[in-house]
Amino acid sequence: MRRRVQKSGELVTSDLIAEILDRVELLEPELFDDVNKEAVIDEMIRRSSHGIGKIATLKSGEDHEAWLTADRKQDWRYWRRYAEYMDEKLPWKAMEGLDESTDEILGNLEDPKRQGRWDRRGLVVGHVQSGKTGNYTGLICKAADAGYKIIIVLAGLHNNLRAQTQIRLDEGFLGYATLVNVDSLPAVGVGILDPSHEIKPNCATNRSDKGDFDKTTSRKLAVKPEERPWLFVIKKNKTVLERLLYWVENHAADIVNPETGRKVVGSLPLMVIDDESDHGSVDTGENAFDENGVSDPEHSPTTINRLIRELLNSFSRKAYIGYTATPFANIFIHEKGKTDREGEDLFPSAFITSLGAPTNYIGPGRVFGSSSSVPEDLPLTRTIDEQRFSEWMPAIHKNGWQPRIDGERKLPESLIEAVRSFVFACAVRKVRGQGQNHSSMLIHVSRFTSVQAEVVEQVDEHVRGMKRRYDRNIDLDTLDEVMRSDYLGRFRPEMERIRDEFTDVPQGRDVTWEEVRDTLPSVLADIQVREINGSAKDALDYAENEQTGLKVIAVGGNKLARGLTLEGLCTSFFLRTTKMYDTLMQMGRWFGYRDNYLDVCRLYTSDELIEWFGHIADAAEELRQEFDNMVAVGASPKDFGLKVKSHSILTVTSRTKMRNARPIDLTYAGDLLQTITFPLDKRHESNFEAGIAFVGSLGASRPLQQQYFVPDGQNWSGHLWRDVKPLKVIEFLRAYQTHPTSMRVVAPLIADFIAEMNKDGELTRWTVALAGSLEGKQYVIGSVEAGMLGRSGVGDQNNRHAIKSLISPRDQAIDLRQKQYEAALAHSIQTWSGDVDRNEGTKPPKEPTGPAIRHILGYGSPGSGVLPERERGLLTLYLLDPDKSKNPLLEGRQPVLAWSVVFPGSSSKRRVSNGAYMANAVLWGGLNDLD
Repeated sequence: MRRRVQKSGELVTSDLIAEILDRVELLEPELFDDVNKEAVIDEMIRRSSHGIGKIATLKSGEDHEAWLTADRKQDWRYWRRYAEYMDEKLPWKAMEGLDESTDEILGNLEDPKRQGRWDRRGLVVGHVQSGKTGNYTGLICKAADAGYKIIIVLAGLHNNLRAQTQIRLDEGFLGYATLVNVDSLPAVGVGILDPSHEIKPNCATNRSDKGDFDKTTSRKLAVKPEERPWLFVIKKNKTVLERLLYWVENHAADIVNPETGRKVVGSLPLMVIDDESDHGSVDTGENAFDENGVSDPEHSPTTINRLIRELLNSFSRKAYIGYTATPFANIFIHEKGKTDREGEDLFPSAFITSLGAPTNYIGPGRVFGSSSSVPEDLPLTRTIDEQRFSEWMPAIHKNGWQPRIDGERKLPESLIEAVRSFVFACAVRKVRGQGQNHSSMLIHVSRFTSVQAEVVEQVDEHVRGMKRRYDRNIDLDTLDEVMRSDYLGRFRPEMERIRDEFTDVPQGRDVTWEEVRDTLPSVLADIQVREINGSAKDALDYAENEQTGLKVIAVGGNKLARGLTLEGLCTSFFLRTTKMYDTLMQMGRWFGYRDNYLDVCRLYTSDELIEWFGHIADAAEELRQEFDNMVAVGASPKDFGLKVKSHSILTVTSRTKMRNARPIDLTYAGDLLQTITFPLDKRHESNFEAGIAFVGSLGASRPLQQQYFVPDGQNWSGHLWRDVKPLKVIEFLRAYQTHPTSMRVVAPLIADFIAEMNKDGELTRWTVALAGSLEGKQYVIGSVEAGMLGRSGVGDQNNRHAIKSLISPRDQAIDLRQKQYEAALAHSIQTWSGDVDRNEGTKPPKEPTGPAIRHILGYGSPGSGVLPERERGLLTLYLLDPDKSKNPLLEGRQPVLAWSVVFPGSSSKRRVSNGAYMANAVLWGGLNDLD
């Protein structure tokens, strides 16, 4: 059918699949004795319907010889069997994308058969939980086919992630299970498809808890150039890396490096895959460079970074590829970092490749909404009231804390509700015929193992209590009514809403309460409660229960290694911890693929965490936007690194990896900035007074509707001032006091930036708007009035008023000329159509997006006759209604004065230092601490 569709171009429909199945059944009727045709049709629709996002690469051709051709791939058996294996798991387009992306990455490495010394270092950026392991497994297969002989995978910091990675590489590359204490190694995965011994790779590690590279292996291991490739799957651990380095230097090195006099490996080309390369691998040591930016040849890098570099430096022919979904830290690696013993730092000088995600990928935007328009009632999230929860588990607690409510050892209601949600998820999946699939729930409430152990006991006791009541029918009426009421009153209606909203993701059928009720005793009997403690058993349990499916409630903290996949994750329960960034990365575990069970998934967390995660997601998206822009102009990885190091998003993403707390130079070019956090002390009134003075200085206004161009359907209300001098805008920003915890919006720093750009003749002519609501209550500011906007508060409101978002994308189009608007819309549609992992199954945009508007203002659109207007800036003021704030501290007070600034894109080298404002970064603490 696939060949027919590819040849004819016809659409895959249920009727087409049914027609082909009927033909096959006529020829081979015995094959259909136990076949559910409807299930087959659903699966074929799933495989054929998902698109794949585009890949994009920044690259440098320095010391690189192109080599990868179709002829070279002719007899590649490792890749052929892996492609056949994955073809059963991935949609067609995703499989084509995997082939294309691994070709792209491998082609930017060096030909392993090229003689002489060479060194290629790259970075692959995927999405959180989007299939990076599957991608680098495919890359390993192709690299082995091409002739790489030593393949080392650096698989996280803990045994569970190392073992999980080993298991997946057993299935995708080795073809056999790396068991210990067995007579023979059983074939798995690709080894079942092609068990030939002549392509059976060697492996120096195994899937057990102690399966890392050990002393015994290091003493007896000998590798010859003519042998099949060797695989090492190891942790980023000082002892293990030192042991491997010792083996390389004493048992594999065969030539002398003429420059250093050290013995190195010349006959065995090396590939190193660094999984989660922003975690543990980056050198965060001080004083790597002098005051002139010259690297110190005697600098001592941090341990893991040093050992990885020494390992690479022990081979004359090598390739290093970092894989990550959060590339912030990697960008801070200095492109000129080098020491005598360790050699070059891990900066991806050869290439940076951005992977697209399939359309069925569930990422941050789909869970939390867009930054410009966040729905009040997100269908996949349920908010935890942290104040009510804090008696049981305070946000800050010590090791040994005993969770209690009113002195009793019992769970809080929100966690009990989350457990019910997981029970419903398991039941619904069982009714739908997915009972043999893994289903998981994750609870993350403390970083202390002693507290986690207590939580495990309490949750286990609660689940066992539910089991007993359903098994023995003791005091069941009350519990059964609670379950029935929750399922019919909330869980099932939410399922329907999710299915309605996520129409492009395969969904299961509706399930009645009666069907759920019938399965509850067996579902509860299957559920286990476990502590995730970092051991290999965390990963092995899934593999050992492949036939029946593991149903597990996993309680974890910091030992839940980044990258560990909880199979079939349905329910997540997260609370804020002091390590904010770690918490957000753990939350990222929830993203991924949820075909046919997305509607049973729920994420329990706080308003504050949703807010913070939204900022991180926005930062990652802005990095991707910046990346796309630089690919379009043929920039190199070095160019990208220099650009991103000055991007204002970094004020919320990575402090320690920027070589700690040194001031950095920032640019706001091409940015949208909006105030979303406001002080509630006397600064509230002083900010409003600053607004009165500013509006009064602008002179006569025109109605906001009298713009150069008003698109169909737009109905702005308010006032407009054109050609405002930049000094007036700067004076207002210097008078306005932003909240100390404001993420990116530091008013005096923005004022500094405008003044600096004026030196290049940019941002010299401002449009100022006072945007009001037609339905809002009118309020006078200065000599004009506008309708106030309703923006309710989120998260902790004790010392501030915080909102989810201030503006909509259309506000950035205020006072555009018609040609600018049309060019921005065309640019938006072009971006949408070329990137299916971001269009999320939606229709093409009918209005220009914010990034497109800022791009057109900064760079123009030559094909449309639109010139850049970098001299223009847009400042929009808003009055937020205190009576609609849901914040008692605003009752009876003046409106909140909020504002946004739109900066056109620019290639100016002008920057401003945030040194004077870095005290704000200390308040963000753990968010920026990636260690």
